[in-house]
Amino acid sequence: MEKTFRNYDQSDVTAAVREHYRKMRKNQTVEYVGRMHEKYLTFDKPMDLWDAMAHLNDLIDVSDPDLNLPNVQHLIQSAEAIRADGRPDWMQLTGLIHDLGKVMFLWGSDEDGTSQDEQWGTVGDVFVVGCALPDTCVYPEFNSLNPDMRDDRYNSPTGIYEKGCGLDKLELAWGHDEYLYQVLSKHEENALPEEAMVMIRYHSFYPWHTGGSYTELLSDKDRYYLEIIRDFNKYDLYTKSQKTYDLEQIKDYYQPIAEEYLGQGPIYW
Repeated sequence: MEKTFRNYDQSDVTAAVREHYRKMRKNQTVEYVGRMHEKYLTFDKPMDLWDAMAHLNDLIDVSDPDLNLPNVQHLIQSAEAIRADGRPDWMQLTGLIHDLGKVMFLWGSDEDGTSQDEQWGTVGDVFVVGCALPDTCVYPEFNSLNPDMRDDRYNSPTGIYEKGCGLDKLELAWGHDEYLYQVLSKHEENALPEEAMVMIRYHSFYPWHTGGSYTELLSDKDRYYLEIIRDFNKYDLYTKSQKTYDLEQIKDYYQPIAEEYLGQGPIYW
């Protein structure tokens, strides 16, 4: 029988997944996202790329109904599938690092939802803050818990945004996507192409790229973004399995690629 992915109604999805999304929907507001940007986008914590990768041996994504392995395994699975298909080396590297923003748990807190135990500020499908929550969100019954949905500034289809402003003008729920995107945007040695940065920033934005929501806010450029994300999603989602890898064994292949696009120095988190 073919494996299905992202089935949140299956009986073996733990209550923890549902509870994760309840907390995420309740707490991810315009005010919260602003505070997280101020708190975490400090770029003052130098860490080597491979040290960051190794730290993801200690994190299991509680929002993922498909995989219960340490997150580093998902990254290697994604990269190796991209490599096997003969895709460009920059895309292979993007597969390897796309979830690396989850290292936020190293300096996160339960209160922010950015710790190992409380991950609602780090992982899970993201949505736009500052406008109405769509019913394409996972567990849409939790949308009404969000305080912003009782604020007329934030509860219309466009909310605080201009119609057709485009994805890059939107504030998304805080998580590992935006965190890594911002970190790499500030990284002076970053030579990854725009397509890679789009993959990193929007791969968890399922209500848009899979649910078809937020049409009022999209720009012409976002059609190109959608092609990029749907291409990457094949490797982010459908490569999940119980196969495991040794990080040290794959490092010999990926290190020269990482040095070409990210340099040899530390990344400032």
